[in-house]
Amino acid sequence: MSAPISITAISSISPLGSSSGETWEAYQNPNHHFVQKEFNGRQQWIAPLSEKAWQEVLDLRLSDAKYKMLDDSVLFAMYAARNAIKNTDWKSADNFGINIGSSRGATSLFEKYHEEYIRQQKTSTLSSPTTTLGNISSWVAHDLQTKGPEISHSITCSTALHALLNGVAWIKSGMADKFLVGGSEAPLTPFTLAQMKALKIYAKSELERSLRAVSSSISNEDLNYPCRALDLSKKQNSLILGEGASMVCLEKGISEKSLALIEGIGYATEVLEHNVSISTDAKCFQRSMRMALGDLNPEIVDVIVMHAPGTLKGDLSEHKAIQKVFGDTLPALTTNKWKVGHTFGASGMLSVELAILMLKHQEFISVPFVSHSSHPKRIRKVMVNAVGFGGNAVSVLLSKP
Repeated sequence: MSAPISITAISSISPLGSSSGETWEAYQNPNHHFVQKEFNGRQQWIAPLSEKAWQEVLDLRLSDAKYKMLDDSVLFAMYAARNAIKNTDWKSADNFGINIGSSRGATSLFEKYHEEYIRQQKTSTLSSPTTTLGNISSWVAHDLQTKGPEISHSITCSTALHALLNGVAWIKSGMADKFLVGGSEAPLTPFTLAQMKALKIYAKSELERSLRAVSSSISNEDLNYPCRALDLSKKQNSLILGEGASMVCLEKGISEKSLALIEGIGYATEVLEHNVSISTDAKCFQRSMRMALGDLNPEIVDVIVMHAPGTLKGDLSEHKAIQKVFGDTLPALTTNKWKVGHTFGASGMLSVELAILMLKHQEFISVPFVSHSSHPKRIRKVMVNAVGFGGNAVSVLLSKP
């Protein structure tokens, strides 16, 4: 990165809370935020927003008649964007851009309208405009009354980090000095859950896991942690879906408001052999991490916040990629998906939030059921990884200002 670009504000709404204070407090305890809920006649693990956070989203929905018909993914983004901007000196008249993406978009509304069409052979007037992916950035821009460019996109689970790449590119080009970037996802719907179950990567329910342990010679995994993200010894897939949104404000230069500096960015696309898989040693991650490092010595990285979705192949391939790039001396490795689940397009920015909080508080957040080989004494540089279906990997290197 030739010219410094800072993250000057961050905000999120997730199962961890709706403020940085709540989120950091949640990271201080070893508890996950999963509950079981019935979908399609069966109990499934999910990570929903807290009741307090849901009430705040409801208040937002009821604050304007135009917001009543919006999907949760749009409202999550609006909530997080409002709070991010509150932590800056940005004004709506400023020419700042917005790039917010989502992997799935308006899942709840889309399923509602499709069911309505199947039943009635017609659908509501607003079914098309309220289910486009462009809804998220456009409604955030409307809510903030901005005058800059607005961009929406979907690059599966690396969407939020691709938004960050776009913001960096706009700022470096000189076309903008400031950009609000992030991701939002509200995937806790019957059809979305069914899609993940069909891939056979979803965590088994408490009952399923207990029955499996009783009926087989395989010992039951720790039921206290249904998502075994980063546990390379797990015997079964354990992905669990969560919901939420996370935004950061990017600015050119360094100031007293700088929370972190973007020291390096990397991206790569895997040559796929299957629709959903990446290579056994995640060559896309190898290339993205090396690109983010540039000429820097890998030893300068203190922590990597891994994508680590909790699947057998996904976690192991990313770990192998890290070994290829960093050799025998690995940085401290962590993830937050054991705690909040996989939030698809928002997940990368929630990982950035964890990285920034660790840089701020100088405390490494470990995974409680994983034996960590290192706990850094100080945290100066953190790499964040994300990848999605299609092998679209992104790595971002953050440093303490």
